[in-house]
Amino acid sequence: MGKIELRVAGEEDGFRLDRYLTEKINGISRSEVQRVIRAGYVTIGDVAAIQPSRRLKRGERVLWEAPAHSLLTPARIDLAIQYEDKEIVVVDKPVGLIVHPGAGVSGTTLVEGLLVDRSLPQGDDPVRPGIVHRLDKETSGLIVVAKSSSALDSLKEQFATRRVTKLYLAQVEGEVVEEEGWIDAPIGRSPSCPSRMAIHPQGRSSQTEFRVLDRGKDTSLLLVRPLSGRTHQIRVHLRYIGHSVVGDPVYGRTRKRLLLHAWRIEFTHPGNGARVRFEAPVPPEFPKYPYHEIPWPESQYVSSQVQRDN
Repeated sequence: MGKIELRVAGEEDGFRLDRYLTEKINGISRSEVQRVIRAGYVTIGDVAAIQPSRRLKRGERVLWEAPAHSLLTPARIDLAIQYEDKEIVVVDKPVGLIVHPGAGVSGTTLVEGLLVDRSLPQGDDPVRPGIVHRLDKETSGLIVVAKSSSALDSLKEQFATRRVTKLYLAQVEGEVVEEEGWIDAPIGRSPSCPSRMAIHPQGRSSQTEFRVLDRGKDTSLLLVRPLSGRTHQIRVHLRYIGHSVVGDPVYGRTRKRLLLHAWRIEFTHPGNGARVRFEAPVPPEFPKYPYHEIPWPESQYVSSQVQRDN
């Protein structure tokens, strides 16, 4: 049962119920919100509200109790499971697969594929059970999903406090002259195109570091580490320095697939407290390179398991 309790703020007085819920609940379309309302899964002050057009008043308590099965449809799809135990599952997501349902999303998502053979803990959003981070549809690579409530809380806290190390491979347009770099520029919604992200002075603080691995005639191969986790961060930051990711349909020139790959991830296992590392195979579209020779960055976090053993 997905349960979300909300309180109408002063500036939201007079909002339509369906508009209000669409804005408050991530990854769900207005038409789906309307369906859930009409089905009687939304109450206001303990009274079922079945009219999507119902106007809200300041201070009212809105309760969403839509069952997960009304929003998610488990379906078997081919998933490359890199690792799994009772706490987590690590998936190598292919290009084109969307992580969870949302507005305008069609077809089975990664979450729905996982739900066929396992249960996932409900968080704040009923369409994102077990999800603690995401990858764009066009990006391939590793994504870790929680399988228990305690794992969900632990991983969310690790991502929020930047205790997860993520390393990406990116092939970008042009020759990057410097050997390494640091990008510190706030990211927010583009004022001219709200569906896109952009460098914006009122945006959220965002940092990305990179190192050049190899240079070709018209492109450069980078190892990229995002220090924050903003939507489209790597793509926006690399475009900002004049080197859009090859194949980016939004922030660059389209050439087949987006050459951005979530290659490695390190975090503290929510079950035993040990630092764990996972690495996904490099897609064949990327340049040939001795990737196995690239060392992991030295971890600044000591495993709690090691601490106990000592």
